[in-house]
Amino acid sequence: MNRPAHGTLHHVELWVPDLGRAVASLGWLLEELGYAPHQHWDAGRSWRLGPTYLVVERSPALTAGRHDRHRPGLNHLAFHVEDAAAVDRLTADAADHGWHLLFPERHPHAGGEQHYAAYLENDDGFEVELVANPSPGQT
Repeated sequence: MNRPAHGTLHHVELWVPDLGRAVASLGWLLEELGYAPHQHWDAGRSWRLGPTYLVVERSPALTAGRHDRHRPGLNHLAFHVEDAAAVDRLTADAADHGWHLLFPERHPHAGGEQHYAAYLENDDGFEVELVANPSPGQT
């Protein structure tokens, strides 16, 4: 494995109120995006893509029962997606895995006319943004 570039994200750890729901929603999405299951223990799971991995864990130290993206801290995770067709496919399938489309009246341009993306929120309040990579010749 090549040495990761200085400053590259190593991992993200999300504390979740329900591990089963997190695996069903976040695990499904991560695997659809090419992440592979990495670690498994009683209170958590992780998925890896290249040198970066994402952890979901049900910690006994949680102080709330739901994530609130409007409070200080993590608002959302944004992922590159192959193209607009992949955004559309993932958005259509997401509802079967605990995700709800945010800003449906502006989808898929909620981030602006030149930005093709889906903004999804799961039942535990975590938001992800799926951003279509531009076609060749676009920026």
